[in-house]
Amino acid sequence: MTENNVILRVENLTKHFPITRGILFQRQIGSIQAVDDISFSIMQGETLGLVGESGCGKSTTGRSILQLYRPTSGKVFYREHELTKMKGEDLRRNRRNMQMIFQDPYASLNPRMTVRNIISEPLEVHGIGNSSERRERVQELLRLVGLNPYFINRYPHEFSGGQRQRIGVARALALRPELIICDEPISALDVSIQAQVVNLLEELQERFGLTYLFIAHDLSMVRHICDRTAVMYLGKLVELAPREDLYESPLHPYTQALLSAVPIPDPIKERRRKRIILEGDVPSPANPPKGCRFHTRCPLAVDVCMEEIPEWREAVDSHWVACHLV
Repeated sequence: MTENNVILRVENLTKHFPITRGILFQRQIGSIQAVDDISFSIMQGETLGLVGESGCGKSTTGRSILQLYRPTSGKVFYREHELTKMKGEDLRRNRRNMQMIFQDPYASLNPRMTVRNIISEPLEVHGIGNSSERRERVQELLRLVGLNPYFINRYPHEFSGGQRQRIGVARALALRPELIICDEPISALDVSIQAQVVNLLEELQERFGLTYLFIAHDLSMVRHICDRTAVMYLGKLVELAPREDLYESPLHPYTQALLSAVPIPDPIKERRRKRIILEGDVPSPANPPKGCRFHTRCPLAVDVCMEEIPEWREAVDSHWVACHLV
């Protein structure tokens, strides 16, 4: 990975949410450690998948990268620009190059706005074009995502879930960004519609040279769309590797357990393989365990796992892992 090809660099990113008590005089009594000291890079034109259980910090990571949540500590670089130090007009200008597709197409579109207003809003905010030029741009974007351009005066409730998500994609493309964070863009859709949205994202990436951070639960879908995959557990990255390396030879016990749950279409292989069943529940991010955060559920844990936080290191070429036993 050459430095010139890196479009996004995340260094020791941490985001904690305070837990407060009291009504008039609130005092902090703890914190939710949603994201804790993670580092990775994304190269221009690639798709990096980010997977893990619900509540592990995936969406918080995406929002912290875009500064929708201000990080507690750490740095986020878009090319040579450090976003964590920016505010006001500087941050707004850089946001043109980075957009987000949200998880819920029903909640992410304003029900009181027409499709025309929803998609043209980013153009108005950044002062791009006049009214007629913005209208033409909206119609062009609707065609691009496979919707009828004559729908521009309709409201979100007049569309299906898949169509709403296409409107969300059109809005994200309005400013011609380089990087798009896809926050579980298909999880709220019917299975029959999911493939259509993923194919659309792949076509747009090929056409415009887009870079994606693709946050998802579905490991088989991540394998289909992503070049590299990062695995997250309780606010920490535990493994990051090229797609085939991760799926063929996972190093971290948590990744091995996740992949053992993915169905295999071959019934003979499905019968032969061994499922790894994790014991217990995910600990609370308000009180994470000492040492390796996975040791309370890990079938291979030893004494050092309970005391020391494993180092995030490159175990083999381009294959990163945080585990004492690797």
